Amino acid sequence: MLKTKLEEEVVEISYLDIIPFLLNGLGVTIQLTVMAAILAFMVAFIVGLARLSKYRIMRIAAKIYVEFFRGTSLLVQLFWAYFVLPLFGLELTAMQAGVMIMGLNYGAYSSEIVRSAILAIPKGQTEAGVALNLSPRQIMFQIILPQAFLIMLPPFGNNLIELLKGTALVSLITLSDLMFQGVKMNMTTMRTTEVFTSILLIYFVLAYPLTLGVRWCEKKLSAGRA
Repeated sequence: MLKTKLEEEVVEISYLDIIPFLLNGLGVTIQLTVMAAILAFMVAFIVGLARLSKYRIMRIAAKIYVEFFRGTSLLVQLFWAYFVLPLFGLELTAMQAGVMIMGLNYGAYSSEIVRSAILAIPKGQTEAGVALNLSPRQIMFQIILPQAFLIMLPPFGNNLIELLKGTALVSLITLSDLMFQGVKMNMTTMRTTEVFTSILLIYFVLAYPLTLGVRWCEKKLSAGRA
């Protein structure tokens, strides 16, 4: 009986061929995670501080932004940026759409971390800054934020790990990340258990050092504090 082309590929490809193929998408996943995390970090501080602004229009604009991105699906946001924006003359690559949407989405969540951490600092700290004749900017950046950042670290670490895992969604907008390569390999080899177990372990290997890194930073910044 003649074998189909797919059957021949299944026979020829061994498990040892799967890992190198998956690693082709690993670089894309890491690149996407790093760039989206940088954007999310910047957005978090800008929007978080805007939520606490004395100007009402800034508070309202920041709140609308946060509620929009928290209230809609990340997957739908990715689809909208990649498939709908070109209809309005703004065409993005899959990587650009992925970085933009994931950065804005996780930035919205992280902005609430920034806001709540700043509000958690006792008002006496601000009063002490006023007594020292410091400007509001100096009080925020020299007194409040250094203390608030320590509070932000654990939830920031959680969001970073969630962002890493969330990058798997970009495979649905044709970006050749780790998940995209895994699905492609599975369709070729039909080695479902090996392929997706490998992907599972790779994501864990990526995420666990991030957890350790956040704990290390928290311990270092906490040293010498009461």
